[in-house]
Amino acid sequence: MASSSPDSPCSCDCFVSVPPASAIPAVIFAKNSDRPRDEVQEVVFVPAGTHTPGSRLQCTYIEVEQVSKTHAVILSRPSWLWGAEMGANEHGVCIGNEAVWTKEPVGEGEALLGMDLLRLALERSSSAQEALHVITGLLEHYGQGGGCLEDAAPFSYHSTFLLADRTEAWVLETAGRLWAAQRIQEGARNISNQLSIGTDISAQHPELRTHAQAKGWWDGQGAFDFAQIFSLTQQPVRMEAAKARFQAGRELLRQWQGGITAEVMMGILRDKESGICMDSGGFRTTASMVSVLPQDPTQPCVHFLTATPDPSRSVFKPFIFGVGVAQAPQVLSPTFGAQDPVRTLPRFQTQVDRRHTLYRGHQAALGLMERDQVSPRE
Repeated sequence: MASSSPDSPCSCDCFVSVPPASAIPAVIFAKNSDRPRDEVQEVVFVPAGTHTPGSRLQCTYIEVEQVSKTHAVILSRPSWLWGAEMGANEHGVCIGNEAVWTKEPVGEGEALLGMDLLRLALERSSSAQEALHVITGLLEHYGQGGGCLEDAAPFSYHSTFLLADRTEAWVLETAGRLWAAQRIQEGARNISNQLSIGTDISAQHPELRTHAQAKGWWDGQGAFDFAQIFSLTQQPVRMEAAKARFQAGRELLRQWQGGITAEVMMGILRDKESGICMDSGGFRTTASMVSVLPQDPTQPCVHFLTATPDPSRSVFKPFIFGVGVAQAPQVLSPTFGAQDPVRTLPRFQTQVDRRHTLYRGHQAALGLMERDQVSPRE
């Protein structure tokens, strides 16, 4: 049976700044991906492609219909799966996703992961709004589900998304196949493993309100507050921790209102006191990303990715889409083909070493730093 326990350690934080909150005429996107502490994230460049009509595409667990043309993408992803925790495409669209649990039960069967939906949206959209339509369309057709960790013990969740482009951002929050979205055309916004869209709903699933009314969660008369109606009645400890992180992130954005830059976002992602830079309960921040999306379409978007854990002890490396861009082999994990534990059934019965060259070097450097911090007497 698929786990839907929100007490399991799982957390992420996404941020966006839209002018005038930004110090420059650009939308600035940021995310920390918090995953099992030994999980490796690789940074993968996938070039644009054309595909045979009627062809199928293998995602993490299931196949979907392929489209005729896909855009070039840069992805930061757990190296065992097909999708991604965060990424961007050649049109300046950025997406990050987060785990969430709601009153809607988590499905037991394998379907699309939220991370699969994220990659599919980046490959198929040229704006944040189009990406939202891609995700909701696929969600309606295929649903979401399947193990979200490289572990034989089932662990599943639903997803929320922060989508951004050069002009605006969208927050998309799901509960099973249902969803609500909020458009962000100015100011700063963050999400942190909980429903956060209240009554300010810009778009929604056509059956969202009738479903809530049929379940007895809404009387059909009062204000329709998505977060209040679909959130779990009894919030577990882990969800309360996410609430504290959400409030801390919102306050950090407020403090920098009008002066938010890429460096400010990196500082927020490195903030340990708030828990945004996380290391707790077997989980930690395993990769981070910051993107600058200029409103001037003649200026290139710049994406900074760590490809290593703990942004407070990692370097953000820049990436720009352009002619001749190619995969950096140092941040690409080894592959195991048909013998990969995610491909053999039953899944995840064995473990493999997915560390890439940069990850190994980062581990070695941290080991030296920690050794040098020990006093001579010790």
